[in-house]
Amino acid sequence: MVVELGYAEGWDLATRTPWRPLTAEAARERDAAGLPYVAEYRTPGRDAPLEVRLVSWQEHHVGLWVYDDQGRRTHEVDYRLLDGDRLLTRRTRCWGYAGPEVPEFDKKAARTTVTLYPDGRGRLVQEPKGSHGGSRQTTAEVTEEQRWMERPEFGGWPLLSAQVHGPAEPVAVREMAVVRPGADPECEPADRWRAPRPGESGPLDALFRPGTRMTSSQYPEMTVVAPVRSGTLNVPSGLLGIDCPLDGRGPRLTVAVPPGEYPLEEARISYGYHCMYDECWVDCTETSAVRLCVSETPAASWEMLTAPEDDPRLLGEGEVYCFSTDGATGAFADAKEWVALQALFDRAMQSGGPDTDEANADPLSMFLVRTREPSSGAELAAFAVTSDGGHPVWVGRSADGDVVGVVVLVDGMPGLPAP
Repeated sequence: MVVELGYAEGWDLATRTPWRPLTAEAARERDAAGLPYVAEYRTPGRDAPLEVRLVSWQEHHVGLWVYDDQGRRTHEVDYRLLDGDRLLTRRTRCWGYAGPEVPEFDKKAARTTVTLYPDGRGRLVQEPKGSHGGSRQTTAEVTEEQRWMERPEFGGWPLLSAQVHGPAEPVAVREMAVVRPGADPECEPADRWRAPRPGESGPLDALFRPGTRMTSSQYPEMTVVAPVRSGTLNVPSGLLGIDCPLDGRGPRLTVAVPPGEYPLEEARISYGYHCMYDECWVDCTETSAVRLCVSETPAASWEMLTAPEDDPRLLGEGEVYCFSTDGATGAFADAKEWVALQALFDRAMQSGGPDTDEANADPLSMFLVRTREPSSGAELAAFAVTSDGGHPVWVGRSADGDVVGVVVLVDGMPGLPAP
């Protein structure tokens, strides 16, 4: 069987057509430069492609979609370029459709997901009835050959579609003699396929800027009010730790700051809504984020704080590295004295927490307990978040790269600046 191979700068997932077709030579140049491009495999007379591959070496990513005869995507593979020229088969997803009339990604379609890690771990999730049924999670048993593959030469990728959908006869790949027209090259597709983008901080500075109008799907009209100072934190070692103080370990995340004592701030946001139960309008003010202020210099950029074992090249769309909590609690603390400060925190919690008057001084405050190690003066300030699970930490840096602040959202990003 003959399979035709064509190239383009992008791919329109909605229409299954290429965007800005390329010659093979132009695609080869983009491959060498690390710029993104797609390779499309088709058989003559078939409406749907066999498979499409998105290659973006600068983003350490290669994506693959396999299509069936009905034009539905049945297999997705996410490869990550690690260890020089080796590709980790990071994630594989497969959909099983009950019949040719079942729409793509039907909620009842069977799904299987395999997620692999460089250290040899793997997770297999099976959903025989899609999202309408239960799931079964087990360890993924794969060989090293299935986990890793060598980076192929340009144009030398193996055809996964030939393995999962046939055909039985040998396959011969040839470049398309005529570049197939696709979407309007001057109009970028709304559903253009891109490499996965990790989660971003959002407009953190706006949360601390009084008068900023914010909007969200739940509350279309919100206003940032003046941030509130909630004491200071002493970090004499110059190493700030951020983690949950309840688990007896940590801190997982650390960042170097100049030794010193720094203000703690809470961002506040006000909004109103109609309460359907009391049939009245309710005005609210809540804390949206906590911040350790290292400098009054505005942040020129924000970056996700990661631990030494975290590899940003492995993150999927919207994914972030976090500290985790099972008690909806986080803390800023001197990392060198974390163990001693955490023990003091445990004692304070067992004895009922801070002084009652102090705790009620600001009913909106998310800061719960503060502890101080007497010999060094190092401190810990624990704060509440609104949910268990993972919470990312964002570090603001000046134009010179100096740390100017560290922020944790206590309830996710409450919204975006209103237009």
